[in-house]
Amino acid sequence: MLSLPEIRALDTRRHLVRIPHETDVPLTDRVRLLLDTPEFRRLARISQLGLVSLVYPAANHTRLEHSLGVYRNALLYLKQLAGDERFTSAIQPADAEALIVAALLHDLGHWPFCHAIEDMALPGVPTHELFANSFLLEGELADALRDDWNVAPRDVTALLSEKPRDTRQRIAKSVLSGPIDIDKMDYLVRDSLHAGVPYGRNFDQQRLVGSLCLNRAGDGLAISDKGRTAAEMMVFARYVMFSEVYWHHAVRAATAMLQRAFFLLHEQLDLDQLFRLTEQPLIDQLLAAAGQSPAAELLDGLFGPSRKLYKRLGELSHFQSRELYERLARQPYLWLVAAGEALAAVASTHLGRRIAPHEILIDAPPVRREIEFHVEVFFPKEGVYRPLAEVSPAVVALATRQFDDYVKRVRVFAHPRLAADLRSVPLDRLLGETLRQMK
Repeated sequence: MLSLPEIRALDTRRHLVRIPHETDVPLTDRVRLLLDTPEFRRLARISQLGLVSLVYPAANHTRLEHSLGVYRNALLYLKQLAGDERFTSAIQPADAEALIVAALLHDLGHWPFCHAIEDMALPGVPTHELFANSFLLEGELADALRDDWNVAPRDVTALLSEKPRDTRQRIAKSVLSGPIDIDKMDYLVRDSLHAGVPYGRNFDQQRLVGSLCLNRAGDGLAISDKGRTAAEMMVFARYVMFSEVYWHHAVRAATAMLQRAFFLLHEQLDLDQLFRLTEQPLIDQLLAAAGQSPAAELLDGLFGPSRKLYKRLGELSHFQSRELYERLARQPYLWLVAAGEALAAVASTHLGRRIAPHEILIDAPPVRREIEFHVEVFFPKEGVYRPLAEVSPAVVALATRQFDDYVKRVRVFAHPRLAADLRSVPLDRLLGETLRQMK
């Protein structure tokens, strides 16, 4: 495994490309062939964080930059795990090559503002993992995989979008998408760097990578006890990045506006064609489809000449107004639309003037929860594995099921011209009347 040219290139330091922050990514000839395909170059025109840049202006890095970081992490993980006999007996060099390719191409199916649209779970909207298949199974990229890597494109799609069927696939899946995967290891640091906040960088990456091993069952990643503190800090970094960046109230206002605009337009759009576009062409197509409809006002607030984000009327959480929070959190998006429209009608009565259905938006945690942080810690002196949550109070508090409840609030947003007047009526009262009407 250590003889793979990409892993050797970590040390030879030839043919490098530099990405922030002062990180050298090794490129081999066969990696370059993948990077230069139109399917991969498309990621250079899709931002990693989308609407976050409306709040954090420098957070405009691309999916391509992130993909290079994840690819480099895969090489570091493989180099470390090559010293684990159980890993090398399960993962052969050909499996490692498929894993390297999957790491580089893991975001291939992302379209602009993908997560916001996926969270709505509307009929006809695929997951980005499944959408990647259309880029992987035919075209220049598929040819490069077969001809230059001797990797079957379907082996890559299996790693990215299918449930693992055996030990080999379960190990690879845990490297790609698990509690301490190569994706989180990059995006927490990279998003934090570009947003200009310290939160996602406050964990020891080298220590964590150096502690990697296999779990008790031998079918997924674990860490040795020397990496425990680094893992705890990674948990905290993830918690704070969600709290302060990904679920910042103004970011969520923008997200709620985009989601409602997309909801109003999606039935008249060719989604397969739309999701193949890069960022600005997709925005242009949404604006063209909106015409003079309510969706146009929402989109203009996001992408027009001046930023006009909806204002926060109030928020609910697991520890504030819990009963109302639990009524609204993780409801299907169609239900939230109906609740928002009913809320607009209730507010119209209180203010004595009509409020349009799209002028009040309810933003709530989606049905699907974030991955829970279940990872084992190996204590070599005792020869035992223990769950990280068992030996870490920080992990119990921040990475169990309650993670979503504490960082993802229910928020109600209103058009800027209405916000001041609507704040004169207690939000609990408005929501209570609305929910009684919806029974």
